[in-house]
Amino acid sequence: MSTSSPTNGVSLGTRALALLVLLVAAWVLFKFVIGLVTTLATVIVVVLAVFAVIWAIRVL
Repeated sequence: MSTSSPTNGVSLGTRALALLVLLVAAWVLFKFVIGLVTTLATVIVVVLAVFAVIWAIRVL
């Protein structure tokens, strides 16, 4: 009776490399998402500031 291991013949070094690649890819994706959210927030703040200035000039 043959039992298969959870690694299915993959060496420990290969699994460690795969984990490292996964961690690096997750870190890069996280940095990209944070940059995207920051950019979007900056654009929204600038647009709101322009509308605020226009509103203030019209009120005065």
